[in-house]
Amino acid sequence: MNRRPVASLWIGESLHYINQLCLKSHLVMGHPVTLYCTDKVRNVPEGVEVRPATEIMQIDRALVEATSASFLSNVFRYKMIAATGAIWIDCDAFCHRPLPEGQEHIYAGHGMRGALNCGVVAMPRTGRLIESLLDYYDNLPDYPAWWGNKQRRKMDKLDPRLPKAVRIFQTERTAFGPQAFTHFAQLTGDIDKAMTADTLYPVPFQLNDVFYDPHSNVEGHFTDQTLSVHIYTNAARPWWRKNPPLKGSYIARMCERLEIDPTAALEE
Repeated sequence: MNRRPVASLWIGESLHYINQLCLKSHLVMGHPVTLYCTDKVRNVPEGVEVRPATEIMQIDRALVEATSASFLSNVFRYKMIAATGAIWIDCDAFCHRPLPEGQEHIYAGHGMRGALNCGVVAMPRTGRLIESLLDYYDNLPDYPAWWGNKQRRKMDKLDPRLPKAVRIFQTERTAFGPQAFTHFAQLTGDIDKAMTADTLYPVPFQLNDVFYDPHSNVEGHFTDQTLSVHIYTNAARPWWRKNPPLKGSYIARMCERLEIDPTAALEE
């Protein structure tokens, strides 16, 4: 059965084994997967359709250097949804069960505080939520509307010659991701359509190491509602990015199941 298409973005020339694992997990569950790329990527899993990122938007590489790949992906995901209607998936979201057919809004809170995360996102291609988000990125305010005096003062200390996007990012790394998504979903009332954390983020990012620990019961966090398992590679200790997972750990078991060789795609 052909399920709903999913898509992601990769900035760089090679995937880490966890990214290979997560992209392939969606294919295995029947989702057509598109990976929009800024470069020629040498190790995309077979079956993933590779397309140029420029089909969705121009990628400002200098801005990526001054912020991070995740900054640009926050803008890209909403432009991609508006253009194609595909479900956005981060490259570290593992597909545990197929994503639901016919459900327009797919997103959930994460972590211990429950702010919305944007690691897996579906929403209507038009409407107040996506239009508010795109307007925020296209017309950056002097300060994000939800910031208090503390963040404003912190931003005011930065070099005013830096681009506004860089100054906002350096003040609060999540100002373009979960913070913005949560704010605008609250504003439009779409936060009421959010799924519970166990659906998409069953393991809080604060407990990220459990994925690599052979003695941890990762599946103990899952419920009957769990669809996706977010692995939070940005939060992983450098050791796990540079070394294969320990035998018996959740990551090692999933790699074995999906025939991904971790030793072939470690961070250099």
